[in-house]
Amino acid sequence: GSNLILARLLFPEAFGLMALVFVLLTGLAMFSDIGITPSILSSKRGDEPDFLNSAWTIQIIRSVIMFVLACALAWPMASFYEQPELLQLIPVTAISLLILAALPTRIDTASRHMILGRLTVVELTSQFLGVVLMLMAAWATGSIWAIVAGNLAGAAIKVALAWTVLPGIPNRLRWERAAVGELVRYGKWIFLSTVAGFLVLQSDKLILGRYLSMEGLGVYNIGYFLASFPLLLGQALIGRMLIPIYRENPPAQSPQNFARLRRVRLALSGLLLALTVPLALGGVWLVDLLYDARYANAQVVVVMVAIGLLPQILTLSYDSVALASGDSRGFFMLNAVRAALFVGTMLVTVPAMGVAGAALGFGLTHLLCWPLVARLANRHGAWDPAHDALMGALAGLVALAAFWLHGPLILTPIG
Repeated sequence: GSNLILARLLFPEAFGLMALVFVLLTGLAMFSDIGITPSILSSKRGDEPDFLNSAWTIQIIRSVIMFVLACALAWPMASFYEQPELLQLIPVTAISLLILAALPTRIDTASRHMILGRLTVVELTSQFLGVVLMLMAAWATGSIWAIVAGNLAGAAIKVALAWTVLPGIPNRLRWERAAVGELVRYGKWIFLSTVAGFLVLQSDKLILGRYLSMEGLGVYNIGYFLASFPLLLGQALIGRMLIPIYRENPPAQSPQNFARLRRVRLALSGLLLALTVPLALGGVWLVDLLYDARYANAQVVVVMVAIGLLPQILTLSYDSVALASGDSRGFFMLNAVRAALFVGTMLVTVPAMGVAGAALGFGLTHLLCWPLVARLANRHGAWDPAHDALMGALAGLVALAAFWLHGPLILTPIG
């Protein structure tokens, strides 16, 4: 909803510029991630104050370093993309990193113990209030700075709510060597995995930013956001739920655990596939209905990205079993291959096909990685070939129907 309103209050170039800002901040976050959240979710010491406070201290140090790096990289980004506005946008938006440094480990404790009601209240309330403030600023000013203000406000509200609404210890600065050692040992592979994950999640915008105008990149970002809604929902659910579920119900331990996880996996994949169908088949009409003529080119983005993300959506539930089992190295190896395939594919397909090449890169990468995903899941007793066969066949039918409906459209260039 906020995306729709902002699209009417602001100009397409604003979304292109902010896409570059958030790519940089996301990159810094992922390039410095040592897996504090999955460590707390999976560790036997995940409820001990010394362990949690040591993790919180590392989080603060990391956030300060990220902020300094963001300020230092503002000029190179502005120069590379020939967008002087980035010189101011990046440092100010990066203040959110300092705000989120104060986020308590109560967020992770709530996930560890499946206190999802309160956690959802914190997430949705902070997002809602941040969006309201963003829309009010956009209505009053018509400026790109409204997005920055809303982002900062949402971060501050989330921190305040987490401290007041969620149960857990009051965090204090602490540096226990044993806890830090465990976090670093577990997190070294998470760090490498998130570097690879950044390349998979953000390379499309970095590469397209060199071939499209800021208006074209803004339109792409609008279409991608709409088409990736099922993927974002799936990642949010899996990030909060599946590691604790795998930890408490190891699929290799008993047929009952495997059957329980099969039901969860089928329900999740079925939900995400059902949400993708109207985007892949009706994305053209959806964009016409929701956006004005400035965003007409988002039609092709929605259809192509929805098709390209289908293989990734159907394998989402497998990665968490490795993290729940402490196999962060296996998780890294999978993400490293994904990153290499994705960047290599994008560097070939984007210059030749533009946006259609980006969507093709999504699909090819995750199709080629499926055997590795199955192998990793099988190592931990989680691979479910019946699930993959059923959902893969349904996804294939959706893709064929989308190509039949929108074949000529998908090669439409976006400038």
